[in-house]
Formats: sequence, structure tokens, C-alpha cells
Amino acid sequence: MLGLLGVVWQVLCSSPTASLPPPTKVLADTHELITQPFYDNGGNDKGLFWHLLASLKRVALGYTLAATMGIALGVLIGSSKWAMRALDPLFQVLRTIPPLAWLPLSLAAFRDGQPSAIFVIFITAIWPIIINTAVGIRNIPQDYRNVARVLRLNGAEFFTTIMLPAAAPYIFTGLRIGIGLSWLAIVAAEMLIGGVGIGFFIWDAWNSSLISDIILALVYVGVIGFLLDRVVAFAGKLIGRGTVNV
Repeated sequence: MLGLLGVVWQVLCSSPTASLPPPTKVLADTHELITQPFYDNGGNDKGLFWHLLASLKRVALGYTLAATMGIALGVLIGSSKWAMRALDPLFQVLRTIPPLAWLPLSLAAFRDGQPSAIFVIFITAIWPIIINTAVGIRNIPQDYRNVARVLRLNGAEFFTTIMLPAAAPYIFTGLRIGIGLSWLAIVAAEMLIGGVGIGFFIWDAWNSSLISDIILALVYVGVIGFLLDRVVAFAGKLIGRGTVNV
């Protein structure tokens, strides 16, 4: 399928009047970027490895915060009807705000691009994690809860042996959605905050009319997004003890 897509792309873009370069020209134009991803000439003049690494670090921080707080809030809402009635309307309002709409506010609050980008990732990823975790907790079979009472499991034991495995398919669905949204958000946010990062690289390439560089960066973004999803799915398979479908 990819080969067919490449052939179609090559045919459609081989004309001198084509707006986009064909794959052969992309490979020729980006040969140095592909073969030398680790160069560092100082400032923002770095290889793609360093741009991707900077973006991944921001995603790791923001996503970890979102996963930790999102699961905790999801468990609270799923376990308590009062918490659900109090917090669910607020969450439903906040989650409809576009991620990048938070960026000016975060820049005003933090006065620095790095924590602002991390906050945007956090606020983007947390909502599907909260919602899916809460649904998973509410759908734990009553029989499981009865077994926990018979065995007199404490809170920690109930969470690790009953709640987490039973709700794992829902929790990891939220986590997989969250990691995808995190990667989308950081690319968009870095276009605005500047500095080192794959989003900034794409925007800088656009300003320099380097279309081939943009296409190469998009390929890397797609591949890494796929790998991040696979990592979270694999973690779900391990923690869910076979209850999570990869």
C-alpha cells in the first residue's frame, strides 16, 4: 500500500508545475538531514534527533502529569456519585476548549515557553484519561466488589487486584487517546513558542520554503506517534493481565 502511494505521489508531483516535490526530490533534498540527525551547530541549528528529543521530553512530562492526575480523578469520579455530579459538568466544559487556546494563558502565567508547552500537553491529554477511567470504574461488575468484601481487601489491595485489572481496558483506551493528543498538541504548540522541537523545525522549514524538510519531518512525526501508541498499548497488555486488546 505504501509502495502504491509512493508511485502515485511520484507520478502526480513529477510535473514542473507541481506544488509539492515528488519522493525522489524529497530524498535528494533531505539526504543530509536523514544521514546526519545528530549534528549540533548551536542555537536552533540542530539535527532532527535533537528536535524530536526535545519534543519527546515535553510530551513525557506533560503526559505523565496528565496520566497520574487523570487516573486519580477518574477513580474518584467513578467511585463517588457526589464527585461525579460536582466535577463532571466542569470537566465537560473545560474539555471542549481547544488545546492551543490555553497557550496564551499559560504563557502569561509561566512567562516561559517550556512550562507553557508542558501545560498544553497536560490539559490536552487529561480529559480522555479522566472520562475513560471513570467509565471503567463504574463498569466494574458488582460480583468483583462482593469478592473484595468477602476477602476483606483494603483500599490498596482492591485497587491493584480488582479495580485496575477490571478497568484496565477503559483506562488504557484513555491513555492511548491521551498520548496521541499529546503528540499532536506539542507539534502545534512548538510552532508558536519557538525554540528546539519538531514543531518549530516544521514552522522554520515553512518560513524558509523547504517543503521537502517539512515532508520528512511529518514522516518522523507519524512514525513516532505510532510507536508511542504501541508502547502504551503494550503497557496496557502487561498491566491489564490480558484484558486489554492491543
